[in-house]
Amino acid sequence: MNVLTRNNLKLLMEIHRGPCVSVFMPMHRSGPETQQDLIRFKNLIREAEESLITRGIPAPEARELLESAQKLLHGDLLHQHQSDGLGMFLSPEVFRYYLLPFAFRELVFVADRFHIRPLLPLLSGDGRYYILALSQNKVRLLQGTHYSVNEVSLADVPKNLAETLSDDDSWKELQMHSGISGGQGKLSSVTHGSEVDSKENIKRYFRRIDKGLHELVRDERVPLVLAGVDYLHPIYKEVNTYPHLMEAGVGGNPERLSAKELHAQAWTVVRPYFQKAQQEAADQYKQFISSGRASNRFRKIILAAYHGQIELLFAVPDFQQWGTFDPSTDEIHLHKKEKTGDEDLLESTAIQTLLNGGTVYVVKPGTMPDTGSLAAVFRY
Repeated sequence: MNVLTRNNLKLLMEIHRGPCVSVFMPMHRSGPETQQDLIRFKNLIREAEESLITRGIPAPEARELLESAQKLLHGDLLHQHQSDGLGMFLSPEVFRYYLLPFAFRELVFVADRFHIRPLLPLLSGDGRYYILALSQNKVRLLQGTHYSVNEVSLADVPKNLAETLSDDDSWKELQMHSGISGGQGKLSSVTHGSEVDSKENIKRYFRRIDKGLHELVRDERVPLVLAGVDYLHPIYKEVNTYPHLMEAGVGGNPERLSAKELHAQAWTVVRPYFQKAQQEAADQYKQFISSGRASNRFRKIILAAYHGQIELLFAVPDFQQWGTFDPSTDEIHLHKKEKTGDEDLLESTAIQTLLNGGTVYVVKPGTMPDTGSLAAVFRY
């Protein structure tokens, strides 16, 4: 499963040879409704094919473009998923799908570029966080939002401490002299405090986890909550290289906790962080509005976003502004209704803000720091 990151967003935002098909679908984690997900997905693929043909794509080419989606339909993905929503993106050059802890509204969108707007709540200032559940026997990574959680596949990460030690030359030498088997059963029977679970061996284990995690989230700016027995927390913090690891964590053995239980406990850790960050962002807006470093003027915000000048952006979730923007001339045309060649300039503004390292807050109208549907704090 692909993990939704800024780099993945950047890939989707690049200009690709069209047509570009974007599919969003809510999913069920369990129960008889999961069979309905298969039917829904099949119908959405059929709708995408019809939309492609309507745009003048010959039927054989439309079916060929959607062939990767058909493989998902007949594979294990939709049968064994544990997520709330599916986002899928296909073009002649790109095929990406994301199983995410977010229930999307059912949508098929065929255009000259991918439709990213439904992903924005997951990439906003309080959209996502990670939970790293660690024990000597198991490691899990979960991606959470306020409302739900999803387990993320980890590559190039040891399954447990035993696997780390079995690859270590010094441990192999110890095995030869002590007769200790490298198997999981023998290893777990060695008493606590022995050579096997010494701090240095645990640090080796954690360094490999940190390295594998770095490959996955190195460009992220979302909080990471550590879950594990108390004595493991300071050891992991010694080797951690991810700059957004939360100081507080979840205690106890995470092997005994379900993903839902981990999510509930981790949310109590990150909730004050998100609330504080959004309040500080709103305070900055009010502080800078009189000096010109903040604004709710749409044209000014569009220009600033494309020139990488926005530090903080506030937007209401359902607002759309159709129009065109020419980066070569900075010429903006706003339209009350969508016209041929238009794009949703609010979506483009939010995405440009994210790609240039800014933070986006998707907020309810009553919690905007100013009147209107858009507001921004500029870097200069």
